[in-house]
Amino acid sequence: MLTIKQITENTDAVICGLEKKHFNNAKETIGQVIALNNKRKSAQATLDNNLAQVNAISKTIGGLMKEGKKEEAEAAKSQVAGLKEVNKSLQAEMDQAASDLQALLYTIPNVPYEEVPEGFGAEDNLVVKMGGMETELPKDALPHWELAKKYDIIDFDLGVKITGAGFPVYKGKGARLQRALINFFLDEARASGYTEVMPPTVVNAASGYGTGQLPDKEGQMYHCEVDDLYLIPTAEVPVTNIYRDVILDEKQLPIKNCAYTECFRREAGSYGKDVRGLNRLHEFSKVELVRIDTPQHSRQSHQEMLDHVEGLLVKLELPYRILRLCGGDMSFTAAICYDFEVYSEAQKRWLEVSSVSNFDTYQANRLKCRYRTAEKKTELCHTLNGSALALPRIVAALLENNQTPEGIRIPKALIPYTGFEMID
Repeated sequence: MLTIKQITENTDAVICGLEKKHFNNAKETIGQVIALNNKRKSAQATLDNNLAQVNAISKTIGGLMKEGKKEEAEAAKSQVAGLKEVNKSLQAEMDQAASDLQALLYTIPNVPYEEVPEGFGAEDNLVVKMGGMETELPKDALPHWELAKKYDIIDFDLGVKITGAGFPVYKGKGARLQRALINFFLDEARASGYTEVMPPTVVNAASGYGTGQLPDKEGQMYHCEVDDLYLIPTAEVPVTNIYRDVILDEKQLPIKNCAYTECFRREAGSYGKDVRGLNRLHEFSKVELVRIDTPQHSRQSHQEMLDHVEGLLVKLELPYRILRLCGGDMSFTAAICYDFEVYSEAQKRWLEVSSVSNFDTYQANRLKCRYRTAEKKTELCHTLNGSALALPRIVAALLENNQTPEGIRIPKALIPYTGFEMID
């Protein structure tokens, strides 16, 4: 969440940034934050002054009693008692203001960086790069859901029978392709200096609040109500929360972690041709990159993550493009975000396969994730993450773009992982 210092010292810039994200009533909300903070500070100042008076008066009572000034001592005791009653009220007022302030701050999104384009939605995102290999398909090219059925590698109907729509069953070479991609992505991440972790796939509410999924995306998460736990929408949540309430040494940064997990998203309200087949699932596999860094180095870290994801798509021989998201299409928590999309020749559309974001101090402030500088000062870290990569749409693009009359060709980089060159 935004820091009070950030809001009070750069009020106009914060309001402008929130308006770029199309946050409703930005000026009024920031005004409420400042008013609540002033109320809390005023109560704190009066309370501190009263406590000093209580301490000073209490010290005189013993002396007055020794001097036989019983009436003055009793008057002092009465004054102390009165101040303590006032202090109870002040403490309650201060606690309430702090609680209201915290609740309000949770509803305010991150402020985007200057280079984030203005815009309302996907149509306003800025294409910054295109690459990859051109694809020529047979005239009777099929979408991946038809290919999956033809080669018996993914069974969508069986998934509906076992669980429901959005939970496919991978079979034979389809399952092996999934496992090959997971291992390929993890090996590439480790080669780039990431430490692999295997986190839980359910988290508590504190973890959801820490990375910003709560309260913003509560309706999109599967909630285990009896235990008040949430199925993760991405490994970002448990991996970043490793550093909740932690003070790191500057020499430890940047921290680079990668994790493979299953991910779960309710995708409420999703329907139509754009969600057919693997295009949008409720459960899917993903390898995630997470970095914890200093403010001075986080932009370089972000670029390194972008280069890493682009390198994966080049090795998979897929046509891709990189977009800098506009303010209206960015996530609640991101300060800047780039999306990677691969082109599906059979569907004639771009499919998002990765988002790589820098959150600045927004998540770190929620997490209380800090580092100690060489000068022994404690500062908030920057957090970053990105998909490297999410599997469903990668699989869709691989199946569709590599179909031949003989079968589906496997990219050269994946053959050591699959153990086969064709799906036929």
